Amino acid sequence: MTHASSEAPPVKLPWWVAGDTNAFFGLGFNTIVNVLVLSGLCLTVVKIPGAEVFGVILPALGVQLLLGNVYYTYLARRLARREGRDDVCAMPYGPSVPHMFIVVFVIMLPIYLKTQSPLVAWAAGLAWSFIIGLIVLVGAFVGPWIRRFTPQAAMLGTLAGVSIAFISMRPAAQMFEALWIALPVMMIILIGFFTDLKLPGNIPVGLAALLVGTAIGWIGGYMSVPDVVAAAQDVAVSLPTADFGRLGAGLADVAPLLATAIPLGIYNFTEGMTNVESASVAGDSYNLRAVLLADGTGAVVGSVLGCPFPPAVYIGHPGWKAAGGRTTYSLASGIVVALMCFLGLFSLLGALLPMPAIVPILLYIGLLIGAQAFRETPARHAVAVVFAIIPNIASWASGQIDDALSAAGTTADKVGEDALTNAGLVYHGLALLGGGAILAGLVLGSITAFVIDKRFFAAAAYSAAGAVLGFIGLIHAPSVGWAVGGQIALGYLFAAIVLLAFGLVERQRGSAQDATPEPVDGETEDADAEEATVPGPRAETTPSAATPEPA
Repeated sequence: MTHASSEAPPVKLPWWVAGDTNAFFGLGFNTIVNVLVLSGLCLTVVKIPGAEVFGVILPALGVQLLLGNVYYTYLARRLARREGRDDVCAMPYGPSVPHMFIVVFVIMLPIYLKTQSPLVAWAAGLAWSFIIGLIVLVGAFVGPWIRRFTPQAAMLGTLAGVSIAFISMRPAAQMFEALWIALPVMMIILIGFFTDLKLPGNIPVGLAALLVGTAIGWIGGYMSVPDVVAAAQDVAVSLPTADFGRLGAGLADVAPLLATAIPLGIYNFTEGMTNVESASVAGDSYNLRAVLLADGTGAVVGSVLGCPFPPAVYIGHPGWKAAGGRTTYSLASGIVVALMCFLGLFSLLGALLPMPAIVPILLYIGLLIGAQAFRETPARHAVAVVFAIIPNIASWASGQIDDALSAAGTTADKVGEDALTNAGLVYHGLALLGGGAILAGLVLGSITAFVIDKRFFAAAAYSAAGAVLGFIGLIHAPSVGWAVGGQIALGYLFAAIVLLAFGLVERQRGSAQDATPEPVDGETEDADAEEATVPGPRAETTPSAATPEPA
């Protein structure tokens, strides 16, 4: 008796199909906008010299894009041959958008303000990205276990806090500095992404928004021809080289970076798992470990070459597949953007495109990430999402106070806590609440979600973890060290005791209910009828993941 071969019949795989063109322009433009944003953040926020941004950081990013997209194309073509299909779509890949803002505003900017050295801040960003990469590599093996014990509301809630405070607020404020350019752009983005309307000629929404904003900016005299001429003179070929000394300088003071690197590394591989699952639902089942190993390696290699922005597999695989993308669209976009990085063309693009035409796209990204936390978690966990958001808002607010005082030539210590309190500011509390905000949001959100679900022992475990993290200063402290957060640790420890007590009571109550004798014949119907008439909260249900969302 012979068995049918499990191997799929050979399939002829073209390197390019018509649908790849649509997906190429969509993903490529999205990546170009992201690179413009991160280069602008380096130049204007951290004040890294242009020669370093366009001569080191972007070429290093180009290497990341090449390596990652070549690898993901290989995975797609391997999957297509294994399954005998010609409709496999490659995973999209590029610089991680949330991490762009986090490394700039949470890591590099505070260090720049403290040291007044953009190069020191840059080195810290490289160290942070390196740690992120290592965590993602470890996550390739332990990610499913960590995801199993962390509520989704906590993971997405703390990310929503970052998106609201650090991604959305600054672009929203920048929009109002030139609203005559920015608001029309924002309207195109809202209509294009949040309604079912199609733009004329099916032009990509982001491209249409940027073109309209650029046209308004140039016609209205917002832009400068001499700036374009000067930027054109900066176009030059630059290739990155490894610099372990620069990375080592950032790793010399690694402890303060762990408070954000650990939870965001966990988020990275959790997001990777979610995106792989999304691709699987669309028909392309990729190996999770292979995807996470690629993301982690990209961050490590990029940090050695000089790029502080970790890459990631992008959400949206089903969309690019529906647009007709197959195995090569992502590779083509990666090659084009990498060449632009190597040739220094982003300096010229930055002079051609007005910032008010770009920041609405950033605000849209922040709004989308913030909304995701409420959309993708059970409605009963909305309070947990909000609790996870709050530490990030506190971190942003205390940072704004510090920046304003620094601009005035003073500090909070010099002004004095009494004076700040008399001005209506709870400065000390804000600073403590916002210390290690991302990790703090993860802990507080997890505790709240477990309490809502009456999983008191799990909530107590997270509270005990919060006591340990607070004691060593990874959360709710200005610095990392031994016994720097005594009162914080006590607060979490006492909360853990309370939660343990409720857990024991709940367990005893459950045991008592299990021991209740079954009702005799004739009692069941009466009991059911009585229960049906007793008022009380109804069990909350959540819509199926397969239920389509309204347009």
